[in-house]
Amino acid sequence: MTNPLLAPAHLPYALPDYAAIKDEHFIPAFETAMEEHRAEIEEILSNDAPASIENTLVALERTGQKLERVARIFFNQTSAHATEPIKAIEEEIAPKLTAHQDAISLDPRLWQRIDALYQQRDELDLDSETKHLLEEKWRDLRREGAALDDAARAKLAEYNSQLSRLTTAFPQRLLDDTNATAVIVDDVSHLAGIAPSTVAGYAQAAQRRDLPEGTYAIELGLPTMQPVLAAAENRELRERIYTASINRGANGGDTDTRDLVAQIVRLRAERAELLGHPNHAALVADEGTAKTTTAISELMDALAPVAVQNAKKEAADLQAALEKDHPGEKLQPWDWAFYEEKVRAQRYAVDDATVKPYFELTKTLNDGVFFAANRLYGITFQKRPDLVGYHEDVDIYEVFEEDGSKLGLFLFDPYTRDTKYGGAWMNDQVGQNRLLDEKAIIVNNLNIAKPTAGEPTLLTIDEVRTLFHEFGHALHGLLSDVNYPSFTGTSVPRDVVEFPSQVNEMWILHPEVLPNYARHVETGEVLPAEIANKLREAQIYGQGFATTEYLAAALLDQAWHRISAAEAAEITTREQVMAFEKRALEEAGVAMDELQPRYRTSYFAHTFAGGYDAGYYSYIWAEVFDADAVKWFEENGGLTRANGQRFREALLGRGGSADMLDLYRDLRGRDAILEPLLTRRGLTG
Repeated sequence: MTNPLLAPAHLPYALPDYAAIKDEHFIPAFETAMEEHRAEIEEILSNDAPASIENTLVALERTGQKLERVARIFFNQTSAHATEPIKAIEEEIAPKLTAHQDAISLDPRLWQRIDALYQQRDELDLDSETKHLLEEKWRDLRREGAALDDAARAKLAEYNSQLSRLTTAFPQRLLDDTNATAVIVDDVSHLAGIAPSTVAGYAQAAQRRDLPEGTYAIELGLPTMQPVLAAAENRELRERIYTASINRGANGGDTDTRDLVAQIVRLRAERAELLGHPNHAALVADEGTAKTTTAISELMDALAPVAVQNAKKEAADLQAALEKDHPGEKLQPWDWAFYEEKVRAQRYAVDDATVKPYFELTKTLNDGVFFAANRLYGITFQKRPDLVGYHEDVDIYEVFEEDGSKLGLFLFDPYTRDTKYGGAWMNDQVGQNRLLDEKAIIVNNLNIAKPTAGEPTLLTIDEVRTLFHEFGHALHGLLSDVNYPSFTGTSVPRDVVEFPSQVNEMWILHPEVLPNYARHVETGEVLPAEIANKLREAQIYGQGFATTEYLAAALLDQAWHRISAAEAAEITTREQVMAFEKRALEEAGVAMDELQPRYRTSYFAHTFAGGYDAGYYSYIWAEVFDADAVKWFEENGGLTRANGQRFREALLGRGGSADMLDLYRDLRGRDAILEPLLTRRGLTG
């Protein structure tokens, strides 16, 4: 039988035939695709003709198409629908893929050909995108160890193999531990204050777990602060939820992640030193626009003291509110979200319970997210119920340009499930590029609690923000307009990848966008203007907590990756991992009894599952660009087609095809400045 992963694409836009793909197809597809890729690479490297742009650089861009397709489909599954068979396949295939890639990038023949082209780049009369591709390929190969001697290359490959195995195991253990630590409630009165639709979702989750009738399962999301903490009136329940949340990955047994952390940190430090860097954080900074850990420290050191000061002021307000309910009691971390919501409601006459009925998921997506995209970029969306996603929860939309021409597909997967990793993210199943004549297929994943059948999905304002944010990543992929696959969409330096997604959040409360989607789920009434204004006023409230919580995680990530290999070797036990975390937060000046980092070490998937290792600073680094770009939109008239077209042509469409700082200067006429971010986060003094 033909393997559907290897068969010629027959669906629109080369959409994977998810209905035909079975778990047993992945291993043979990977093996066949890797073999084909090796043959393609060998043909390039064994070419007796001198290296040229066409026979080496462009030829490399054409290789591995089958492997790329299989990998994108599979790794979307590992995060969005990680069944036990999928996890077993990932454990087997991840180190093989790492070895496969190392065999290519560490082949001295490849380095010789790329280096030869690089040395003569100024004489080759290259267009700007091709020249940038050559320069980036040369830099990437150097960073990956291509210029090392044979012994060092072999050692590097060993490090990469071990790290692949460990960073695959981390999210799998975390998912298992998270599922095992769901908070079980057997008395519905303990759920007072929580919306009925949410309670119904807890009952449904309990049924999925085969728990007795009348039982409720509160499943945990990835961040430390669980959304339900803002609503739950029962203080004992809040403590149970919070305690379960901060102990994920640190409960002992087979699902504990802390031993993995110790090994990952040591191997990354040793690998960085082999590559000529003092530590892993320095290696990562060099790959981004920050370039140095000093630049990262300067930004975070400027923000942290004021953020902590603001958080302490907020804590005093919350302590006063707590005293009214629990005289003599001290504010605890599990109280923060609940009393913050109370104070916000008192101060601004608005809270989640008030606004959730106005934020129904489908309407927010269609009349909010899609509406803003149409006003800015002219694009439209048409649901395609005839196309099948990788899970029954996935909706598929076809995306069209203003003139009706086809742009790509958007897959939307909003609901949490026990096979999906926590958090929210964007993946691409196909990346736009002209070389291979491919249009984009983009996936957005969220983790919203699924209501019972027939009930609407109502969103908190934070979930609305996440929806707009992730769609900003989707726009970066859908609007990509590049020649080469290497530069498609979000293929930009890690520390600016969040920039376009954060910019897209500016439309949530925009006076032209909000009334179009914020309508009462039962009456259709538009969100009252006074509530909308209160939401805008309330944006600054709680920024002390939000900034400190985030910075604590970013500084913790930096601390883990700024230690030397010798220092890392001293951390061998689970207790030492937690001791390092405590010391790092204290030394960074962000340790507070009332709050923990957004992610503690044992469930910090961003950094220990890879992707944002030593790079969690990227969110605040990118927000400098974002806040400054928001001012650009405001100065030029806001939500207009002209502004959208300019932003698309200057940034979204360019992907990684040019230096991101140059692209920003082209848009703004200068570098980004810090003041708009300080104002937004209430850090001006």
